[in-house]
Amino acid sequence: MDKFSVERASKREHVNSSSNPPHPRLSASRSATEVISKAKRRKFSAEYKRKVLQEADACDRGELGALLRREGLYWSHLVKWRRLRDEGELSGLAPHKRGPKAEAPHPLATKLAEAEREMARLRADNAKLTLICEVQKKLSQLLGVTLPAAVSDDESSGSSS
Repeated sequence: MDKFSVERASKREHVNSSSNPPHPRLSASRSATEVISKAKRRKFSAEYKRKVLQEADACDRGELGALLRREGLYWSHLVKWRRLRDEGELSGLAPHKRGPKAEAPHPLATKLAEAEREMARLRADNAKLTLICEVQKKLSQLLGVTLPAAVSDDESSGSSS
């Protein structure tokens, strides 16, 4: 080993020494590949929102900060909850479902989807049957067997009358 590789090895040992604390998310009981659970969004009930708003309205300016710290809330929570309260006491403070609103399906949409599925199934069946017919034609040509001519719809309808 040359002089530089010895110095690099000693630097690595110094960096990895026990004087540096381990990463806070990694401990002896957890492996490096363990999945840590994801934080969940907090949901506040309408009753809790009303209670906090009543306390906030009764507070002086200095007490309001203490209330927010005690409850673990932000000023934006109060602003939003006050706006919702002014819109309507119960409906504004009820928890809202996140995401896009579900639309009522069009009455013909189910029939259209069913017809499209049926057409796709029939197209797949047609492709299979076409392949089978082509294979039968090639096989008859290889074996030298002549197949009877296909009867067209015009001929079959004309002969039966």
